[in-house]
Amino acid sequence: MPPHLSADRPAAQPPRRGTVDALISQTRRLRGEVDAVRREAPADDEDAQGRWQRALCNLALHQLNDLDEHLAQLRDGPPSVPVQPAATPAVPTAGTGPGASRHGSLLSRVGSAEWNLLTDEASWSGELYQILGRDAAAPPLTLDELPSLVLDDDRPMLTTMVTDCLIDAKPIDGEFRIVRPDGGVRTVHMMGEPVLDADGSTASMWAVLRDVSELRLSQRTVGETRESLRRQQHVAQTEHRLAVELQEAVLPPWRGSLRFPRQGPRALDVAAHYLPSSTSTLVGGTWYDALELPDGETLLSVGDLTGHGVTVTSGMAMLLGALRGMAVAGTQPGQLLSWLNQLLDATVQPALGSAVCCRYLPATRTLSWAQAGHPAPLLFRDGTGCALAAPDGVLLGATSGAVYGQAEVDLRVGDLLLMHTEGLVPRRSDAPDPDEAGSLGGTAAVQRLLDLAPRFGEARTAQDCVRMVVEEFGETEREDDACVLIARIGS
Repeated sequence: MPPHLSADRPAAQPPRRGTVDALISQTRRLRGEVDAVRREAPADDEDAQGRWQRALCNLALHQLNDLDEHLAQLRDGPPSVPVQPAATPAVPTAGTGPGASRHGSLLSRVGSAEWNLLTDEASWSGELYQILGRDAAAPPLTLDELPSLVLDDDRPMLTTMVTDCLIDAKPIDGEFRIVRPDGGVRTVHMMGEPVLDADGSTASMWAVLRDVSELRLSQRTVGETRESLRRQQHVAQTEHRLAVELQEAVLPPWRGSLRFPRQGPRALDVAAHYLPSSTSTLVGGTWYDALELPDGETLLSVGDLTGHGVTVTSGMAMLLGALRGMAVAGTQPGQLLSWLNQLLDATVQPALGSAVCCRYLPATRTLSWAQAGHPAPLLFRDGTGCALAAPDGVLLGATSGAVYGQAEVDLRVGDLLLMHTEGLVPRRSDAPDPDEAGSLGGTAAVQRLLDLAPRFGEARTAQDCVRMVVEEFGETEREDDACVLIARIGS
């Protein structure tokens, strides 16, 4: 029913119909655009951000639907209700009347009431009966009886609002939960004001009550998905920090060239660099290593364990520790990779990895090496470069009992050995299949590295050569992290 007017306020003029129609058109157009955004949101229930986006869209749609129906009622005016005694109010049939629409009547969602303090009579609209689930033939509840419908926790709040309105003439604006006769709990938003007589005393109180249960449910869903997204982001940030710290603790903290062995006539000048992925904040399982062994030889290795995150980084640390331990014990590269394959095959979480492992004997300048599904080292000599002929070897963890071949190459003073992982350049997205994309990307990386041969010939140290590689590949949009290790044979 329409609200009464206080004696000290002039009557408001009804809005122009054309203005309200324009607002309705704008609301419906906006509702369609929001619905289109909702349909485009990811449907994967595992994606917390997608669930949050859909929840926000659903909340916006609820609010726009309500706004559309409220504007329709404002345009059409209140339903025509014949005057009847307060004890038997007229109850329009749901879905009929000026406020009805093809989506369901607004009257079932917004109701009004007036409590006359002078006659102790109450008058409810039919819509309020529907909201509260009351029998339309039953008399409306008085202000003293109204709290009987409210949950125990919310009764003090309702009592305070009504008391403040009747005694201090404060407007009512609050929500409480009611229990319907069928046991259902609904959330109701109540707005009202006192109606003053000519003396300024409160004569009655009117109120508009709105069922906002679905709206509050959507708001709770938004809050829950936002919190879920926040927790997921916190976990991701924590995981990234742990992975970075673990990687930094494992990889050699080189800031320049290293010389192996530290004593002896045939020093090995070594430098390396790690290049992070440009498309992911997760740290992968890429590694490089150089270690002077007890017998005077030098271990050189690079590798990559597939995947990202703390689990992969810890797996890389395990492999690197095992590799070092077996190399110190004198294990040759081919046998070493065989045992690494067994170790990876026996882990709780299966994984794949590639690696190249080298032992350099300074006394004879001989390099013994083996590979496990990894790009072969590049040898640069006299201003030109080439890839070493690779012995047999499959990816680590690909098959049990794999045997890895071993090759040897004689090196000369001034030779430069370059080892790298496949992530230096992105794979070709236009290749017909993933294998071809990977091979084309690897070929491109190798050729670009070989093209650096003249510049390598002019470099004074291995660190200078690494700097050239970083300049060449540092700005590349890499899909994965990568590393490069360069060893230069000294006199």
